Amino acid sequence: MANLIAAERISLALGTQQLLDEVSLGVGTGDRIGIVGRNGGGKTTLLSVFAGKQPIDSGRLTRTAGLTVGVLTQQDGLSPESTVAEAVLGDLAEHEWAGQARVREILDGLLGGVSLSAVGGHDALVGPLSGGERRRVSLARLLIDDPDVLLLDEPTNHLDVEGVQWLATYLSTRRATAGNALVTITHDRWFLDAVATLTWEVVDGRVEQYEGGYAAYVLAKAERSRVAAATEDRRQNLLRKELAWLRRGAPARTSKPKFRIDAANELIKSEPDPRNEVELVRFATTRLGKDVIDLLDASVSVGDRELITKQTWRLAPGERTGIVGVNGAGKSTLLRAIAGLHPLSAGKRKEGRTVQLAFLTQELRELDEVMGLKVIDAITEVKSYIMLEGKETSASSLAKRLGFSGSRQQTRVSDLSGGERRRLQFLRLLMTEPNVLMLDEPTNDLDIETLTSMEDVLDGWAGTLLVVSHDRYLLERMCNRQVALLGDGRIRELPGGVEQFLELRSAATRSETSTAPTSASAAAAASAGLSAGEVRELRKTVARLEKSLARSAEREQRLHQQLLEAATDHVKAAELDAQLREVHAEREQLEMGWLEAAERLDD
Repeated sequence: MANLIAAERISLALGTQQLLDEVSLGVGTGDRIGIVGRNGGGKTTLLSVFAGKQPIDSGRLTRTAGLTVGVLTQQDGLSPESTVAEAVLGDLAEHEWAGQARVREILDGLLGGVSLSAVGGHDALVGPLSGGERRRVSLARLLIDDPDVLLLDEPTNHLDVEGVQWLATYLSTRRATAGNALVTITHDRWFLDAVATLTWEVVDGRVEQYEGGYAAYVLAKAERSRVAAATEDRRQNLLRKELAWLRRGAPARTSKPKFRIDAANELIKSEPDPRNEVELVRFATTRLGKDVIDLLDASVSVGDRELITKQTWRLAPGERTGIVGVNGAGKSTLLRAIAGLHPLSAGKRKEGRTVQLAFLTQELRELDEVMGLKVIDAITEVKSYIMLEGKETSASSLAKRLGFSGSRQQTRVSDLSGGERRRLQFLRLLMTEPNVLMLDEPTNDLDIETLTSMEDVLDGWAGTLLVVSHDRYLLERMCNRQVALLGDGRIRELPGGVEQFLELRSAATRSETSTAPTSASAAAAASAGLSAGEVRELRKTVARLEKSLARSAEREQRLHQQLLEAATDHVKAAELDAQLREVHAEREQLEMGWLEAAERLDD
């Protein structure tokens, strides 16, 4: 379909109102376009621009060579002294117009036949005609001229029901050919539905385009409104989720300022937890099976330097673990070793048969091969649909959730910013439907809104997640377990989360700078008035609680496995689920006790 009229980024302001703001659209061969919009919104102005009667402030309007355009305005412009025959037939001889079936059909439909009886006959003057009669005369003359493009402004005004029916039938059947086009402004919804194959809505300087006539336009507009409302609701829900997370998070955060606690609790009282841990773990174990990835008595080295020394780490199905550590401790290298991309210097790596692993690296080189593609094509090249939150989700829908609007999905990858490429990299990984996902510094180049959207997507993703990041909030938000690399070759559990890591680092720093023979924690405890015996008891308490936490984690893993095996036994599954809840409650108490003891040592 070739464009007969093309508008490229046209803008037009009348007074202080911006009627058209960088609008780009075209009228193609075979198009029948209905224009709708509120009064004063710019519909008639747009039609005048297409007619070449209204200059534009900027942009470009082009027409095909030799194009003929006919315009029906709301002011007919007929000469009052002309006869009806002159106004309708011009200087055509009688045998010319009378011999054409098309002309006779128009006269029959609008003016009472070849005698023009509906408007007083051939010799009647135009001046005394009513507004409706003048409208019919103007419309008949335009249809007889048969230009390539018809531009009609309210053509049904003053027409009766039969006249509207005839005009709609004529425009949609008799006149409709592959080489011409129609653009009409109308408030007649039936007429619009009967005639238009496209509907344009002029609103706030934009022209929104919809397929079909009035009924299709209403449905499409309602859907767009629903999507827009859902988008806003999703924004609000994300805010509510964030607030819920802040109020329900790790105990270490209870030391933060407690502003408007009652109002916050009221707001989130019906807000579910960000993730249903039991359901996600069940689904993850169904997809993954019992074995994920194990490092057994493993050592990891870079050159002559050993980063990890004889450590055993078993990843569980559905586990969400954050890795923190000092710079140079080997976090990224450990992640690569778990992924099998960096060889172990000692020990063994085992990978389950059902593992499907995806690795988000800090590099963007993975996108080099798709630089020439559009964003949506770069995503659908991997897959068009995935299962997320138990539902089939399209690539386009997931892209929108992560900040790629419909128009932005058509952008070439080479034209994306660094943050957008990072988002695309993450999207392409998700579309592979991995059940083990490793993220190395995923926050690079991403803004807060995008990060929140990414977290929301991962809330409904069932699988094993490993994240290396310096972003404390992200780790606590996305992960239910943290481990630390402190540069001593060990992988340290952090029951107290990132807060515990910071305490350990603080204690290590004090120990390095202290000249006293006692440990940093003992020195701090002594300064707080604790005796040496009390310090020893606190250390024993911390050690005991750490062992209890480790046993609790092992018990939790066993219960997850038993849940998997009892998937078809609903009674047994319910019992195991109750036990799992008890383990979670016990673990929370142990963590609180550990934090209290650790804080007393460090105070």
